[in-house]
Amino acid sequence: MVKELIIEIEQEMINILNNMQMEELHKVLFKKLQGLDFIGENSCDNLQNKKLDYCNIFICAKRVEGCSEKSIKYYKSTIENMLRTLGKPVKHITTEDLRGYLAEYHKRSSCSKVSIDNIRRILSTFFSWLEDENYILKSPVRRIHKIKTGKIVKEVYTDENLEIMRDSCKEIRDLAIIDLLNSTGIRVGELVKLNIDDIDFNERECIVEGKGDKQRRVYFDARTKIHLQNYINSRVDNNRALFVSLIEPYNRLNISGVEIRMRSLGKKLNINKVHPHKFRRTLATRAIDKGMPIEQVQQLLGHQKIDTTLQYAMVNQNNVKISHRKYIG
Repeated sequence: MVKELIIEIEQEMINILNNMQMEELHKVLFKKLQGLDFIGENSCDNLQNKKLDYCNIFICAKRVEGCSEKSIKYYKSTIENMLRTLGKPVKHITTEDLRGYLAEYHKRSSCSKVSIDNIRRILSTFFSWLEDENYILKSPVRRIHKIKTGKIVKEVYTDENLEIMRDSCKEIRDLAIIDLLNSTGIRVGELVKLNIDDIDFNERECIVEGKGDKQRRVYFDARTKIHLQNYINSRVDNNRALFVSLIEPYNRLNISGVEIRMRSLGKKLNINKVHPHKFRRTLATRAIDKGMPIEQVQQLLGHQKIDTTLQYAMVNQNNVKISHRKYIG
């Protein structure tokens, strides 16, 4: 109880005193309050901390802001795991507590630095929100800096990979999926939500529903148009979904169905890491490589921040070599 009271007093004074003064205050409080007993430890002082479910309040706010259920679930599990592990009221959590938690989590789970930084980022969002809403005076994550991670150059499909995949498709549906993913760069979650009525064959475009229920217009090439029309004309079902299963009752294809199909095709053809998201990265790289302005690529992919688009695009090393010879010699 004494330790928690000292932390609360220090939080109240943090914007008034400098570091040296805070250190002296800590010494005085610890000396004067050590050994004291407090009457009614379960009284209104502690009751307020227990009554307020800060995690739930934060999650409700994020839901109102329009966060997807997938993001909300990730936020909730990450914050609850931290609170459960530390076993302390939110107002009593310190920077040292969180550093120790992140270090122990990294050691225990053997996960990557990217995963640890994702956890840090979520905790930072949570405590910054509490600070903005005046539930706490200062976020304990402020002094925990971004975790440095190694940069990994992720693969993209070569033109040869794409042609081999097209030639090896036994089902016209799979051919249409590959071409639509390759020419639009849409997410697999956006692909499976599409209905036949969403496709405008005259303009070779469609409207997809992305993250946060945001809609955007994407475009496909003539090859994709032909394969989509052939697939739709070959269908014998009445399902409004653009892509359905190959056997009755011809249900709408789901994300895992597309991923399994792509993975199976990759193993069969001995092509490394075949998955739907790789088409998206390939499109971004190809678009930038051919001179499309990065802002337009951002719009095409539906990214809120341009930094995300830059992470997707891998610069073609051959073009770097040619530019070096052109501009530098």
